Amino acid sequence: MTGAPQPAQQGHSLLSSMKRLQVGRRESQESMLELQFRLATLTDLEQLLDFIQQFYAIDHYAFDEAILRKSLGDLLTDPSLGRVWLIYDGTAAIGYAVVTLGYSLEFHGRNAFLDELFFVEAYRGKGLGTKTLQFLFAECQRLGIHALHLEVEHTNKAGQALYQKLGFKAHATRYLMTRWLEA
Repeated sequence: MTGAPQPAQQGHSLLSSMKRLQVGRRESQESMLELQFRLATLTDLEQLLDFIQQFYAIDHYAFDEAILRKSLGDLLTDPSLGRVWLIYDGTAAIGYAVVTLGYSLEFHGRNAFLDELFFVEAYRGKGLGTKTLQFLFAECQRLGIHALHLEVEHTNKAGQALYQKLGFKAHATRYLMTRWLEA
């Protein structure tokens, strides 16, 4: 899907399904960007897959459309797994954010993982990451989440600086480790 945001499948009006933030562009204080967030639905699958393909190309991640179509479809239809938001400037979709949900004794119960955050190239470096993370912090708190985790590429110095500025801390004594399992 491209173009204007569509109302959620449940029939909510567009205004009630969108959350808006005004963001000043760095190059001009008079020019304002109308940043909006909308929970994604299955009708957004094609738009999200397009964004994911662009995002994965940046760091050369494997893009397997069939696997991603299934995984994303599961996430979009089961809120116990997490949330996906499309991010708009007015009526133009400019990115997306994915937060997945978990539970941890160490982190005092419900926690979440900022799985993906992406903006199309023309919107990077304009302060949207900060505004989006502030929105995500509020949404996570509303969901009763005690800790939000993320991973960032070693080469992504701008991302690291942003996350540190907003209170994320690296675990000095641990690594993120993964073992793939057959499910």
